[in-house]
Amino acid sequence: MARLSEAQIQQELSQLPHWRREGEAIVREVRCADFKEALLLINAVGHFAEKANHHPEIHNVYRHVTFRLSTHDAGGLTEKDFALARQIDALLE
Repeated sequence: MARLSEAQIQQELSQLPHWRREGEAIVREVRCADFKEALLLINAVGHFAEKANHHPEIHNVYRHVTFRLSTHDAGGLTEKDFALARQIDALLE
């Protein structure tokens, strides 16, 4: 999958207000109600990630979950990252 141009990345980010750019990745931090909710969220995201064969970096401390998305094979951001970000956002609505 091809890397997105800077203009495409900015366009995608403009539609994802909870995400921020960190180098060649996009990041979203989530505060869940408790540890159980954090684990349920991580498992749900894992389901989507596995179906897409696109695996994010996930960091969890108690009820705080951080998702970091980047397409390592492409060396940066691709449509796969933004598709998974939209799925994560849909879970949190």
